[in-house]
Amino acid sequence: MSDRIVYSTDSGRVTTCPRCGQPYKKCRCDEGGTAEKKPVDSVVRLRRERKGRGGKTVSIISNVPESEQVSLAQQLKKLCGTGGTVKEGNIEIQGDHLEKIQEKLTALGYKVKRTGG
Repeated sequence: MSDRIVYSTDSGRVTTCPRCGQPYKKCRCDEGGTAEKKPVDSVVRLRRERKGRGGKTVSIISNVPESEQVSLAQQLKKLCGTGGTVKEGNIEIQGDHLEKIQEKLTALGYKVKRTGG
C-alpha cells in the first residue's frame, strides 16, 4: 500500500505524479503536470476571436506542440496570404481563415476540432 494521498476531504481531489509523488501542480519532473506545458490531448483546437482587437478578426490555433509552432505559423501565414504571430503557445493568423487552416492542418496529419461556436 502506498503512503501517497490520492483523495483528501481537506483540499479536494489530489492526483500525484507517479515518478516523484508530488501533486501535479508542484511536480517538476518529465511525467508531471506543469514543468513544461504539454498539450492535454493530441487534438489541435481552431477558433475565431475578435475580442480585444478593435473589431479585427483573428484565427487562433492552439494545442500545437511547441517545437512545431513557428514553422507551422509560417506555413499558415503563407497559405492565407496574411500576417500572424505565435503568442502564449497559440498561433494567431490575421483574418477569418478557418476553412483554409482546417484543410491544411488535416492534410498535415493533425486532428482538428473547431471550437467557440
